[in-house]
Amino acid sequence: MSYIPRSIEPLLEQVMSEYAAVLVTGPRQVGKSTVIGHLLEEGARQVRQLTLDDLAIRQLAQNDPAMFFQVHEPPLLIDEVQYAPELFAEIKRLADAGAPPGSFLLTGSQQFRLMELAGEALAGRIAIVPLSSLTLIEEDLHAQPALALGLKALKERSRVLQPRTIKDIFHVIQRGSMPAVAPGKMSNLNIFYSSYLQTYIERDVRRLLGHADALQFLDFMRAVAARCSQMLNATSIAEDVGMRPDKAKAWLSVLERSGIVFYLHPYSNNQLKRTVKAPKLYFHDSGLVAHLTRWSDSEAMEAGAMSGAFLENFAIAEMYKAFQNAGMDAPLYYYRDRDGKEIDAVVELDGKVHPIDIKKTASPNRSMVKAFEVLDKSLVPRGQGALVCLASSLGALDSDTLVIPLWMV
Repeated sequence: MSYIPRSIEPLLEQVMSEYAAVLVTGPRQVGKSTVIGHLLEEGARQVRQLTLDDLAIRQLAQNDPAMFFQVHEPPLLIDEVQYAPELFAEIKRLADAGAPPGSFLLTGSQQFRLMELAGEALAGRIAIVPLSSLTLIEEDLHAQPALALGLKALKERSRVLQPRTIKDIFHVIQRGSMPAVAPGKMSNLNIFYSSYLQTYIERDVRRLLGHADALQFLDFMRAVAARCSQMLNATSIAEDVGMRPDKAKAWLSVLERSGIVFYLHPYSNNQLKRTVKAPKLYFHDSGLVAHLTRWSDSEAMEAGAMSGAFLENFAIAEMYKAFQNAGMDAPLYYYRDRDGKEIDAVVELDGKVHPIDIKKTASPNRSMVKAFEVLDKSLVPRGQGALVCLASSLGALDSDTLVIPLWMV
């Protein structure tokens, strides 16, 4: 039994009632078809499910989309739709002809390419919903919401969540948040992630790149994982793997397009002119980072030199997924300038910028957030900030800065 990504269900219910076509994209094994199926079951809706992994079904979809929908009448749930982009034009025709909301429920694991294809063919007729691995809150509550902003919402969250120790947190970081591993029923994580990577490279990477050396791509992913929570340096990654920088950039694009990594871009405006230009790199799932960097024991990981980077990657990914599950483009940035001042995350929302730092400490103090003052020079007013750390309970350093335990993010 695996967990269901419940945080995204309200958004999916909304779009399934408004759009003829709904596309859920994301990496493999994050529960795309599972969450749709759960909603259909709860609503007692009869929808036929097909997968384009079936070569006979795929062939008909590719060669004769019109006949495909005559043989398989909507409403339909079609998995792995990236194998037959020819369907999109026919879905457009059927939507224009009056297909009701929820007629075409689609999933696929090549996120950016599918978004591009669907946007071109079905602009205004399709809702595109990205999905990542589970958030920590979903594992605790098996429910939503996963997004809490402000002291009131955080107080409500603190009353229903079970506090987690640093040992608990690093256990989750090392294990990861794929629905299949979250219940803790996978006794051998190495087999799970090795199989995951083999399938990902053989099916997604080679479809996007054509021929790619599997062993070199795996070495490349290891080099990228070793730089999680760091500013992107494609040349350094290329040197580690023994490839040209332009090839490393192309392969990084594949990791982003297939939902493995994402970036925070530097926050800047006309008043903040000394900021750096490079984005910072993060993985959606921490378990994949742990596997690629060969950490099989969470206690050793917590004591290791990269523990701060792993903690930051986990916290940023939790925030990113929370915005994503709420149907929002994550308004997340980071700040670093040439004077050495740095803020791990800057949230620009509702006319204010909110600075957030992430620290591996259970004893926060004001000196840790001194860099927040640099945002006072911004054209956008500074709102309440936060220090996310290993504190045992919700608190505050002052009226401008909350102290938020990592297990509450």
